[in-house]
Amino acid sequence: MSIQIPAINESESAAAVAVGEEVFGQDFNETLVHQLVTRHLAGARSGTKAQKTRSDVSGGGIKPWRQKGTGRARSGTMRSPLWRTGGVTFAARPRSFEQKLNKKMFRSGLRSILSELLRQDRLVVSSEILPSTPKTKEMVAKLSGLDCKRVLIISDEVDFNLALASRNIPYLEVCSADNLSPVSLVAAEKVIMTPAAVKLIEERLA
Repeated sequence: MSIQIPAINESESAAAVAVGEEVFGQDFNETLVHQLVTRHLAGARSGTKAQKTRSDVSGGGIKPWRQKGTGRARSGTMRSPLWRTGGVTFAARPRSFEQKLNKKMFRSGLRSILSELLRQDRLVVSSEILPSTPKTKEMVAKLSGLDCKRVLIISDEVDFNLALASRNIPYLEVCSADNLSPVSLVAAEKVIMTPAAVKLIEERLA
């Protein structure tokens, strides 16, 4: 059984695309989608915070003063965390925040998101949304009929014209069909796909 992805407007009614239920007709799995979005955001964290341990700070290995007879507290090294110039006791080290997610779970999560977008009328298809010139003015004119604060355009590939025409529009984001971001899909008020992108996504996630 096929499902119809509507066109962006009535003038493009011929651009509507019929797709299968195995990709665009799935139930919404909130738990899986949450895990997918969390994993994507965690992977974007830099994890570059670093502090020096006692092995990283400067200072010799010599004992600062003899053990007894000075009237001072015993000390074995000037690199001790107790000293002002010493290392940090539990120092932060560069790390990766990436979370593991199976490929089957990732594909299932994307199918769930796309199906829910279609049910909420937030997913449309357009064969004329791509600009013919690298002009922001042309891209704004194509989006003028949409009353949305966040728009995502998915094309089979992000070419020169699309990249330049969209980069100065704050409410617009573009991506290719083979580089879908679950965060962008969930956040967008309107997702516009080209017919070629729909076919590529359907082949990839089926």
